[in-house]
Amino acid sequence: MGETAAVRTGLPGGVAGLPGRVPPLVADAALAAGLFLVTLGPGRVADGTGFALQTALVLPLVWRRRAPRAVFGAVAAAALAQWLLGVQLPADAALLVALGTVAARSPRRSAWAAGLVAVAGAVLAAARWAPEGRFLASAAAMTAAVAASALLGANVRIRRAARAERLARLERDRDERERRAVEEERARIARELHDGVTHGLSVVVALADALGHARPADASAVTARIAETGRQALTDMRRALGLLQDAGPDAVPGVGDDRRAPPGLGQLGALCARMGAAGLPTGLRVDGEPAGIPAAAQLTVHRVVQESLTNALRHAPEGTRAEVRVRCAPREVTVEVTNTRGAWRPEPAGYGRGLTGMRERAAAFGGTLAAGPLPGGGWRVFVRLDPGGAP
Repeated sequence: MGETAAVRTGLPGGVAGLPGRVPPLVADAALAAGLFLVTLGPGRVADGTGFALQTALVLPLVWRRRAPRAVFGAVAAAALAQWLLGVQLPADAALLVALGTVAARSPRRSAWAAGLVAVAGAVLAAARWAPEGRFLASAAAMTAAVAASALLGANVRIRRAARAERLARLERDRDERERRAVEEERARIARELHDGVTHGLSVVVALADALGHARPADASAVTARIAETGRQALTDMRRALGLLQDAGPDAVPGVGDDRRAPPGLGQLGALCARMGAAGLPTGLRVDGEPAGIPAAAQLTVHRVVQESLTNALRHAPEGTRAEVRVRCAPREVTVEVTNTRGAWRPEPAGYGRGLTGMRERAAAFGGTLAAGPLPGGGWRVFVRLDPGGAP
């Protein structure tokens, strides 16, 4: 965030127009040199004493930002010596620069003390050098200059504090956004693992149970189905774990194309076939043109169907049949999954993530989810998505 010239040079009396990257010591040395030359004009420093006082007043400004209070003290001491010797010099302006720096860079107590010292000096200077009958006017003018320098320094302090607070607030907001993004990503990965791996393992368990009752002639087909489903579950797990990688698609062996092409509507047929082989006959009907549906929305549809069928396989009684119907439209996609026979067995404790995950997926697309038992027995899951609301 850029700084103004006044802030870059430190304070009142700063050198306007210096580049922002000039080191502070160099900028302050240039300020001191400029003030020295401006106040050194012919006739202003008559002898060696005046030249020494001129140097004592201006030279400390080189270190004004490194040690504001010490510099102010040194300049004030030089001004007192000047007053005692009765030498009047324009370089007294150095005291105003030092005061402004203290007001901007030191604690308020130090700024008040420096201000009182400067006011006392103004009164003493007016008492000694003011024209006859002009003491009050001279004292008021010099006191006003002191107040203006202090106020300018205080203003810079306030702006610096406000800028620091603004930067701190922006940093806090950024950290909060990053924290939320991490939490959302973790939740998304958890849903991917739950939807993909849990589905695969549920099918494998169902096929393994069926294998114990299968005829020898059918055993090899069931075994092949188990292997195929296990490989698909492993692929889903690798895809979800691949989301944790920042090193590219090859960071996790086997991720590659799986990450670039997540499951969509085109894989619903294979999904229903796997469920049928696992003991849940499933019908599928897709109305409309899926090609226009974004990949993210297709993944959500696939996961909703997968989770619904997995729940039916796990909880519905034997002999249940499931029906999947997907309707695709440019501004709306609806998904309906029903099993129309038998009662629904409640999920055991610890298995409540399924409906929550589907509801979150639908909400990410500005959609809604409704799930519940059917009047004549069975279960229905209905999801409406807005394809244009892709995350």
